[in-house]
Amino acid sequence: MSTTLQTLDRGLNALAIIAEQTGGLSVAELAERLAVHRAIAYRIVTTLEQHGLVNRGRDGLLRLGAGISLLASRFEPQLRALAQPRLKALAAATRATAFLSVAQGEEAVVILVAEPDDGLLRVGYRVGSRHPLSLGAAGIAILAGRPAETGEAEAVTRARREGYSLTRGQLQRGAVGVASPIPADPRRSGVEACVGVVAMDDLDSATAIAEVMAAARALAELVAPAVAGAE
Repeated sequence: MSTTLQTLDRGLNALAIIAEQTGGLSVAELAERLAVHRAIAYRIVTTLEQHGLVNRGRDGLLRLGAGISLLASRFEPQLRALAQPRLKALAAATRATAFLSVAQGEEAVVILVAEPDDGLLRVGYRVGSRHPLSLGAAGIAILAGRPAETGEAEAVTRARREGYSLTRGQLQRGAVGVASPIPADPRRSGVEACVGVVAMDDLDSATAIAEVMAAARALAELVAPAVAGAE
C-alpha cells in the first residue's frame, strides 16, 4: 500500500513544475505536465493560491507566490542551526573561512560564517555579504543547483557536472572560493543554498573541494527531516 497522499503529492509536484518555469506556465500546461485532467489541475492551483504558494497573473500564467518566501524565512533559522557545527568543522579542516549562502532574488547572501582558530589573516566575508548569483563560487554553486538552462554560463554547467564551483579573484583580489550546492527539494523548503570556503591564495584547493562537497552532502541529509518538520 502506498504511504503517500496522491492529492498532496500532486500539489508538491505542481509547485516544483511551476518553480522551474521562470516565465510562468498555464493551467493547461501544468495539467499536461502532471498528466491529469485540466479540472484537477484547476483545483490544485486554486488550493495553492489560497495558501499564497502560487500566483496567477493577469496573463493567466502561474508563478510561485509570496507564501514560498514565508516558508523560506521560517526554514532559514533551522538551516543555520543545523549548519553551524558542520561549518565550524569545515573551517578547521580547510583552515579557511567557511560560509553558508542562500539565494535572495538575483543575489547570493551569506547567512552564516565560521572562522578557523589558527588566527591567520582571512577574507572579509561576513554575514549579510551579498553579490550577484553570476559571480563568486557561492553564486555559481547556487545556479548549478538549478535545472540546466539554454545559454547558461559555462562555469555553471561545469559546476553542475563536477559538483562544485571554484573561482579566483572574482569578488576580492587574491581570494579563492570553493562552494557546492546543498541538494534540496525547492517545492518543500523554498530555499536554494550552498556551502563553501573562501581564503587567500594559500587555500589547498584539493582539500577544500573534498571537504566542501562532503559538507554539502551532510547538510542535505540533515535538511531533509528539518524541512519535513517545518511543514
